[in-house]
Amino acid sequence: MTAVPGTAYGERVPQAAGGGVVGRVTAASPAARGGVRPGDTIVSVDGQPLRDVIDWQWLSDGPAVVLGVRTASGALGEQRLERDPGQLWGIEFTETVFDGVRTCRNRCAFCFVAQLPRGLRRALYLRDDDFRLSFLQGNFVTLTNLSDADVRRIAEEHLSPLYISLHAVDADVRRKLVCAREDRALERFDELLEAGIDLHVQIVLVPGVNDGEVLERSLTWLAEREGVLSLGIVPLGYTSHQSIFSDSYEVADRARQVIDQLRPWQEAFRQRDCVTWVYLADEFYLDAGVAVPPAEQYDGFPQFENGIGMVRSFVDEFAHDARRAAELAVLLHGTEVTLVTGELFAPVLERTLGASGFASGVRVLPVANRFFGGNVAVAGLLTAADLVPAIAQSASDGVFLVPAVVANSDGLLLDGVPAAELGMRSGREVRLISFDAGGLLSALRDVAASSPTS
Repeated sequence: MTAVPGTAYGERVPQAAGGGVVGRVTAASPAARGGVRPGDTIVSVDGQPLRDVIDWQWLSDGPAVVLGVRTASGALGEQRLERDPGQLWGIEFTETVFDGVRTCRNRCAFCFVAQLPRGLRRALYLRDDDFRLSFLQGNFVTLTNLSDADVRRIAEEHLSPLYISLHAVDADVRRKLVCAREDRALERFDELLEAGIDLHVQIVLVPGVNDGEVLERSLTWLAEREGVLSLGIVPLGYTSHQSIFSDSYEVADRARQVIDQLRPWQEAFRQRDCVTWVYLADEFYLDAGVAVPPAEQYDGFPQFENGIGMVRSFVDEFAHDARRAAELAVLLHGTEVTLVTGELFAPVLERTLGASGFASGVRVLPVANRFFGGNVAVAGLLTAADLVPAIAQSASDGVFLVPAVVANSDGLLLDGVPAAELGMRSGREVRLISFDAGGLLSALRDVAASSPTS
């Protein structure tokens, strides 16, 4: 499977031809006064070409700059900008990299993108493996496509921390698991550490491949290296649109084995460094039926976006607003409202609501992910194909609250259906909401305020 139709593994996917396209210019800013307009392309700063936002930040770090600008009509020219100390230029770009996103050139057996069905939005098939997006956005990269020049740039500009997908350190396992054209990732890993670059690491755990003794060797190798700030262990995710995998760690005994294996490592690091260091994805605890660790054991949640600590954060935030939740439970008495979520999080949500005193009118609707199938059970991967019939066939009435994470910034679900159409298609009142504890409580307050019984 190719990363994007028409491109080869590892090549760049163009964003803009030579420079960065301006998406927004702040009113009365130096850029606005200098004549920069949305749609212009900034091709250089003081004669130096721009490859990405990082170049822009480096080259424009001064009181005055001369910009090479190509207007929307194609005209080339220069514009000199000046600013006061501490003042921003007032330019926002449409993309973070200008010379093309670097895509992955590996063929990892467990790659989730390779397991997607046909017909989804084009962007979903982009397998980025760009160290710049790792620095700017926290994307995990494999290091298998880094050149010597890339390593020098990372070191010289101190692009730290970076987020690295390592998976295993055993050479034979890496050949089987990562399937890289040329695998110098471990060498690059050490080069970055020697350059003073901090690294957050993840291992996607595949049953019978890189767990057990292989995982022990990976843990030992990483623990010996100063500068590895955190290690996240996440379970293999698989869809029904492939034929390699049929199970992961959703079996309770298997999930508990991983928890038990990691516990001595966590305890040793907490005793030595006062941090847990190696963290397990929430799925392991939920599938094993084991309580998630307390917040202090997540050490500031360094891999929160990797699904590590989200459950603990939600439960604690809800408990912190216990009085607010109790008041809402009274206000919502007699009002029907349904909280829509994935099958994985539904039991957590039900327990949290029950402990907060919400009446039976506030229900949880777990939606099975038949669109992707496999062991996909998180809310963020639900599509309209599953949400619409689940909501339409629900025995509940009233408002249905759906986590906004199901849609992208353009308001589209993964199967391309506009989130705004969920209500029309299901024949129910549907509201998209932020599904952190604060957002959920605010949404419940809004429902209570608009209820005829309030």
